[in-house]
Amino acid sequence: MTIHPPEISACVTRAGRPAFVVNVEVLLERDGRWLLIRRGAQEAHAPGMLAGVGGKVEAEGAGADVLEETARREVAEEIGVELDGVELVYVESGFFVTDDGDPVINVVFRGALPAHAEPVAASAEEVAGLVWLTAAEAAADCPPWLARSLRRAAS
Repeated sequence: MTIHPPEISACVTRAGRPAFVVNVEVLLERDGRWLLIRRGAQEAHAPGMLAGVGGKVEAEGAGADVLEETARREVAEEIGVELDGVELVYVESGFFVTDDGDPVINVVFRGALPAHAEPVAASAEEVAGLVWLTAAEAAADCPPWLARSLRRAAS
């Protein structure tokens, strides 16, 4: 029997099994630097913090390669870049609980930002800004989980 912390015990399926939000995060690299977003001030979880581009898996349209399709959709929505033909490589996965109590499985991918792509903060409420940092530079201004993901993505 698994015991779940009280803050996530209310998140269960109809059959009573634990339910989780699935989030996909993409770390995009170009010329040894990583494109990170500064999360919007209105975001429910981690407002103002640095993060990879990403978001939640949506039930509509979910099917084969749902994680990769979510990654591509979120990159297009948040920074206006199409990742058609870009190989997305698994980096790591983890678990966390959002600031408002949702249990989340987070899956991180890395990929090369296409040379012709010019990312912009296409969704201002989600993305307050964009920064280009090396993994070492990011370690000084990002949460420890992002620093770990960047180290793994860079290796």
